Amino acid sequence: MSHWETPGASDEWFTPKYVFDALGCAFDLDVAAPVTGGFVPTADRITANSLDELWSGFIWMNPPFGGRNAIEPWLDKFFFHGNGVALTPDRTSAPWFRNAWRRANLVMFTPKIRFIRPDGSEGKSPSNGTALFSVGAKGSSGLRRAAKSGLGILAVPQ
Repeated sequence: MSHWETPGASDEWFTPKYVFDALGCAFDLDVAAPVTGGFVPTADRITANSLDELWSGFIWMNPPFGGRNAIEPWLDKFFFHGNGVALTPDRTSAPWFRNAWRRANLVMFTPKIRFIRPDGSEGKSPSNGTALFSVGAKGSSGLRRAAKSGLGILAVPQ
């Protein structure tokens, strides 16, 4: 098992290109970009802690999955920003997930997305499915395209 497979050992994971192909979106900003590499079709990237930075335009967010509830401040800022797509673990029992559900325009549940290690190989993480949250018209259009391409199951929060 490489050090990337050890929980919490690295936040350097790349979302596979097929996810972006299915979304069919070009993003203005990746707010949690890896230091090097990646497949996000974006004009700009923030590689440091972007919770302290100004976000602008249509954003992609695959934040560090980190420890318990570490994703909450990322989702708070994502929904406050109001324009983008966020990838998170599929943890429907977690309070943060239910809170995000209530704030999203659309949510897509995907099979396990095997993230790509910095060396280009496919990882074994995560061990659970993932969810894509959209907020704003562009993000919702992307999730609808991705659903038509078979990326996952689309849900409308009530």
